[in-house]
Amino acid sequence: MSAKDLDRYARDQLQNLPAKLADRVARHLVMAGLLVATDPETAYKHALAARARAQRNGLVREACGETAYAAGKFAEALSELRAARRMNGQLLYAPMMADCERAMGRPEKALAYDTPDIRAALDDAGGVELTIVVAGARRDLGQVDAALRLLETESLNSKNRSEWVARLRYAYADTLLAAGRQEEAVEWFHRVVAVDGNKITDAEERLSALS
Repeated sequence: MSAKDLDRYARDQLQNLPAKLADRVARHLVMAGLLVATDPETAYKHALAARARAQRNGLVREACGETAYAAGKFAEALSELRAARRMNGQLLYAPMMADCERAMGRPEKALAYDTPDIRAALDDAGGVELTIVVAGARRDLGQVDAALRLLETESLNSKNRSEWVARLRYAYADTLLAAGRQEEAVEWFHRVVAVDGNKITDAEERLSALS
């Protein structure tokens, strides 16, 4: 595995490190990126190995946070992402941080991430992801109708084929079901399937269970 396998932007974030150290850190980050979807525990170990060598680097702490999140280590993920934000001022991690709060049973703290400043810093996919998380927090608090209204502010009918469309429609279908609106939920699960070519959701299984 070569440090050159790390993308250009990430390599630039390691320029403050001595060359040999940057090379070792980069190789750990490459492995973390390759494994995060299939073996998040090992990916997290690689991120920790990078952190041991570059604890004050924002990119490294971001990698630790993302891999910890993928491994279901939500307290660790939140701590690492907070550290990354302090170092580089980025707000891009806000949806993941909010989801960590929710996963730890603190939906009220998840809601606190839905601010104009954070919204302005996110791209379309990030904004939708934050909406999905905040809507989930509303559901955790028993506010299903509020969750539906929030999801309806997003582009549910978008013709975009990006994964965020499938995720948004799935969250909406699932929330409709929680609201007792099964017929509408079935319709929206079908609309998830229509855009979910990569099978990132279990919409087809949900439809089978509802039929």
